[in-house]
Amino acid sequence: MHKRAYGAVAVSGVAALALSACGGSAPAPTTTAAGGASPSSAASTPAASPTTTGAPVRDQNVDLVIWTDADRAKTVSDFANQFGQDNGIKVAVQIAVDTRQQFKDATKVGKGPDIVVGAHDWLGELVQNDTVAPINIPADLAAKFPKTAFEAAKFNGQTYGVPYAVENLALMRNTALAPTAPKTMDELVAMGTAIKAKSGGKVSNVMLQPVGKTGNAYFTYPYLSAFGGGIFAQKANGEYDSSKVIVNSPGSIQGAQVLAKLGKQGVLTTNVGDDNAEGLFDAGKSPFIIIGPWGTANAKKANIKYAVSNLPTLAGGGQMQPFLGVQLFYVSSKAKNAAIAQEFVTNYVTRKDVQLALFKALGRPPALTDAYNEAAATDPDVKAFFEAGKNSKPMPNIPAMNSVWGPLGQAAADVISGKDPKTRFDQAQKEIVANIAKG
Repeated sequence: MHKRAYGAVAVSGVAALALSACGGSAPAPTTTAAGGASPSSAASTPAASPTTTGAPVRDQNVDLVIWTDADRAKTVSDFANQFGQDNGIKVAVQIAVDTRQQFKDATKVGKGPDIVVGAHDWLGELVQNDTVAPINIPADLAAKFPKTAFEAAKFNGQTYGVPYAVENLALMRNTALAPTAPKTMDELVAMGTAIKAKSGGKVSNVMLQPVGKTGNAYFTYPYLSAFGGGIFAQKANGEYDSSKVIVNSPGSIQGAQVLAKLGKQGVLTTNVGDDNAEGLFDAGKSPFIIIGPWGTANAKKANIKYAVSNLPTLAGGGQMQPFLGVQLFYVSSKAKNAAIAQEFVTNYVTRKDVQLALFKALGRPPALTDAYNEAAATDPDVKAFFEAGKNSKPMPNIPAMNSVWGPLGQAAADVISGKDPKTRFDQAQKEIVANIAKG
């Protein structure tokens, strides 16, 4: 999938934050703890830096525990503290390094959090494992969000999460190198090739897009979508049908042929992956990169003057459409205080100030319409990413999607490296169908 970054962050909470002493030896994010007799009298005290990547250990004396990754922890902690003070309860925000897996494992044995923060495409697997609870969202509250945001939070017609941010891919360009945005891929390649030729060796790549040796299905999908292809067919109600895989459909094969052409031209390469794509762009090595809103922060730090526009159209097809991703707050099916957890996600997470705070911390457009409108009025990136994804379909949140990432990503990498598109995507189709059948 697309890149998920985990960095060190300081977290303050009403209850002490800790990570377990069991697990791997890789360093975990640094945390700061706060403790005290009551929320209003809590005083911050430093905690020892954790040295493992094991799951957080829940303090049974805490009323509400929230698990999230390091990127979101500080901001979530800020308004979680306020919620605790307003309700006279103890709240802890804890950092999980492998959030989805650790949440599933801990919840099965009754040691998980009350709330977990994660992507909407986790949903089917979480429901299948009976780890998340339905959330009751009043119709008037749901109406304050785009319809697609809550569609992504549903599984089998039931809502399981509250959206706080949306994300999708777009085309970012270095405006010092490319003052105007290309509308077609052919135009992009021509512009990028000319820029590279005139750069005196300073520009090394016509365009950047994470591929890597094992491929990246998330970045592959827009090429398939431009020709009406994709991964799963959809039912009449809009849900994805895992019994109808369309990876080797005519539209998908046409998208694969474009990948093959771009690989042959040297525009796409397996030498560019999640580990170096952004770094190359931020070093001025390419005029273009396909990236999500998470890429803007580092570009700003690198003093790259950039602009964001729609993904280009492909010859013989239409415009590349990325997946829409929605970030959610889930309530555990084994929450210690289910009523408090439901109150937090429905009445706190849906607040405009909370959604704006998460946007400012993470750069992803807010899901709440009022918060989005305010952010878009002052931040052109927010509006540009929204425009690039306004016709996008939510990424499949069904469990079968776990059978897709590896085979489709590898097929794309192989095609970019010179393998025959139809042969390779036919193989990927068979592998995905077999994986789904295995369960």
